Amino acid sequence: MTVNQKEQFQYSDRTYTRAERALCCTSFKLDLFTAMIHQSVPLPTIAEQTGVENGYSQKPLRESDAEAQLMWLIQVGLLRREVDGQGLTDSFRLTPLGRQVVNKFQKEYKSLPKPSWLDRLKNWLSRWLR
Repeated sequence: MTVNQKEQFQYSDRTYTRAERALCCTSFKLDLFTAMIHQSVPLPTIAEQTGVENGYSQKPLRESDAEAQLMWLIQVGLLRREVDGQGLTDSFRLTPLGRQVVNKFQKEYKSLPKPSWLDRLKNWLSRWLR
């Protein structure tokens, strides 16, 4: 089985749409998720000014805010938290769903599309009323 075959899991339209919307509504840039295709990315390299300097975020985010957004992307199914021999780490990596969405955005847009106000509202409702 090739890598492409393993990554082509089928997701419902609802799941895929919610994942795309959640990704676009974050404060992060596509570069962060592109990096996550190849390696896990630790939270300290995503948060604060370091995240901006690495091209991972649009603006400096407090570590707690960055982690809250990443945790939402875990709930949506886009990311997973890395585990080592000691347990959970502060690093994040894409899931197969995350890879599919990121690959689509890389090919079609070269960046994350700007969400509409309706996308933001739907994401907010999905996130906070969950």
